[in-house]
Amino acid sequence: MNTIQVAVFIAITALIALATYLHVRGTRKGPQNERDYFLAGGSLSWYFVAGSITLTNLSTDQLVSMNGNQMLLVAWWEFAAVAGLFILAFVFLPVYYRENCTTTTELLQKKFGDRNIRALISVLFLAGNLFIFLPAILYGGSRFFLSMLDLDGGIENLMISSIILATIGAAYAVFGGLRAVAVSDTYSGVLVLGLAILVAYLALVAIDFDLSGIPAERLTLIGDDDSDIPWHTLLTGMIFIQTFYWSTNQTITQRAMASPNIREAQKGVLAAAGIRLLIVPLIVVVPGIVSYKLFGEVPSDGAYGMIVAEVMPVWLSGAFAAAIVAAILTSFNSILNASAALYVCDIHEAYVREDVTRVGRLGAIVSVVMSVLALALVPFFATQESLINTVQQLYGLLSMPILSAFIVGLCFRNVKAAAAMIGVVFGVAFYAVWSMYWQPAHYIHGMAATLILAVTVALASNRLVFGQTAELAIGSRDAQPRPA
Repeated sequence: MNTIQVAVFIAITALIALATYLHVRGTRKGPQNERDYFLAGGSLSWYFVAGSITLTNLSTDQLVSMNGNQMLLVAWWEFAAVAGLFILAFVFLPVYYRENCTTTTELLQKKFGDRNIRALISVLFLAGNLFIFLPAILYGGSRFFLSMLDLDGGIENLMISSIILATIGAAYAVFGGLRAVAVSDTYSGVLVLGLAILVAYLALVAIDFDLSGIPAERLTLIGDDDSDIPWHTLLTGMIFIQTFYWSTNQTITQRAMASPNIREAQKGVLAAAGIRLLIVPLIVVVPGIVSYKLFGEVPSDGAYGMIVAEVMPVWLSGAFAAAIVAAILTSFNSILNASAALYVCDIHEAYVREDVTRVGRLGAIVSVVMSVLALALVPFFATQESLINTVQQLYGLLSMPILSAFIVGLCFRNVKAAAAMIGVVFGVAFYAVWSMYWQPAHYIHGMAATLILAVTVALASNRLVFGQTAELAIGSRDAQPRPA
């Protein structure tokens, strides 16, 4: 970057930070309780919910890794996400608001009457955040910058870039809580979406909107058996993946749980679904497809950085770098804040000290520790062929077992928490065998099989080990949400 580009980058990054500070200043008077720090005191309007949900998910693992696949097929992750957001809005949110939950896992404790299942699921969430999502975000962001600036992508440069990103991202989570995170997400979102749309348009202009010469398999939405997303996986595990991610994942649902009422939260979630349907697929596949025509197959998720460097006017590249930093930071700090909530509310208060007087300080310690540990895992992701596929496949170890506990808790009565926990542990072990050793079918099919078996094992254990017969709760009076 030249001096002007650097100046634009610094100015925009500082402007977002200043706008966030001006919006949230004065809201942290006196000691903060859990709801203040982790749910913004229930103050998020629908547009902040929509903006924060959108930018929390839309980071380098979407912009960089999905474009890095250089094919249309990966758009299915975004189309299917719309269904997941509708499930969050009309199935899970009414329950979370009715039960007045601070974390999604709190719902499990209330349904099963046992704190141990809440802690187990929190540990799994924390493991996923620490070992998968946080290092993947740092790696993806670093890879983009090095590719965009045509710098050496060696491990030394990757780590330097990752350390800088982790430091800035942790600062938002540590000093601002969810309110600062959500506000910065929304302000950043306007910049990110606007410039990402511009990149997609300029990419098409660069090839005169002519996609000829690109292999048909890169332009189809119908994946064959050897593709990353075979068409039949859309009928099995895909909907379960989306239900887990959008409806039970603390990082996402925390935003929707931070509105003053359920109607405001639902408006925000539905607005996020509209963005996901109409805008996001365009920006996560078009630049990658165009890059294939211009550069051929690009290894190591480098396609997006190359196409941006090729089509973006020089005077705008500093602004785009600021937008990518915003996307990285919003996802990173959102996961840190959610992780702090899970640890403080579900583990520390339950097993270490019940009365936590300085929630913000404890949350800050958790954020810093997780940031440092995530940095140590960046080199692993640097060895992976496709970041998005690696993230999805690894998270299957946790996502379906976790979802099984929510299904058992919401759909059945008279089930022991220990039985649900047995199902969760079985699910983790089964998917590990399926994906790492057995591999009889695509990993998305494996996720569906894992979920079904985990629920079955939980109900069978409840009957055979604990001598209790589960009763279907769907449709009963106590399973229905109260009016907002």
